[in-house]
Amino acid sequence: MNIQTARAILLALLLPVYACNAQTQAAPTQAGVETLHTPEIGGIKQYIEVKTNDIGKPILLFLSGGPGSSMMNQAERYTSTLRQQFTIVQWDQRDAGKTLKRNPSPTPPSLGQMENDTQEVIQFLRTTYGKDKIYLLGSSWGNVLGFHIVKNHPELLHAYFAVNPVVSQLASEQELLDTLKRAYREHPVASTELATVRIPFVRDEDLFYLRKWLFHKEGKTFATSEAFKSNFLQWSKVWSPVWNEVMKIDLPTTLGKVEVPVYFLVGAHDIQTSARITGDYFGKLQAPEKELILFAHSGHQIHQDEPEKFQETIIRAVKPPPHRK
Repeated sequence: MNIQTARAILLALLLPVYACNAQTQAAPTQAGVETLHTPEIGGIKQYIEVKTNDIGKPILLFLSGGPGSSMMNQAERYTSTLRQQFTIVQWDQRDAGKTLKRNPSPTPPSLGQMENDTQEVIQFLRTTYGKDKIYLLGSSWGNVLGFHIVKNHPELLHAYFAVNPVVSQLASEQELLDTLKRAYREHPVASTELATVRIPFVRDEDLFYLRKWLFHKEGKTFATSEAFKSNFLQWSKVWSPVWNEVMKIDLPTTLGKVEVPVYFLVGAHDIQTSARITGDYFGKLQAPEKELILFAHSGHQIHQDEPEKFQETIIRAVKPPPHRK
């Protein structure tokens, strides 16, 4: 496996002055119009892709997992049905995907910086497309940004979709470590490496060993390659400080009540962001409307494992979709 392939796999796993600043490329397609905006967000040009067959439809903005990864290039597989009901928006965050290729972040990314970026992206969409509110969906790490909006700017949202969310990541990482130690207790290399992991993490290898053996357990043989290790530790140089901030998040103690409808989409076999911890949080969370939908055949990547059910669940949650600002 070459370095480029390993890097692509890693990123796949890990995550109102705007209009005059935005550069736009629009192209007609069989399904409607695809538009690629490059507004200035947080001081740099960031890529926002909009696909719709009716600009009057409500906006659904995806917040990619990661951090540092993009959902944009593979979006057709898990959004083709959604586009019948929504204007679909994908955003390549700071230091990810097309945005990274255009202009790397001039400063190391931070959690606060990316939360501000998220709010700016939503403002850009509201201004450009004349919407008072949008639908927001966070995938894995994307929920760190999404729940920030839910907590601080509920007035911007019709509803929120939390897909395998980060809820209490410190506890989740500890649960994952315990699970992997049990699974690999007879494996000499894995058991030795996992025995060195400390939580909270004190070195990049702590998180690497957890993800290495998690991916290996899921059947991803590339996880034991030197190319994967090299690229993961390169990723860590940029993102481990952000992930250490994420490890301090504990939604059960900081966000017990929300002011928007929330829908939790949870893979029954997810041990990367613990399905058990998510279920416990959901049970206690107060919301004007809430639902937890379990995906029996999914792990951490619901949109890849069960793309049709993923889309049908979102459509059912909001049907009939409001054509409103």
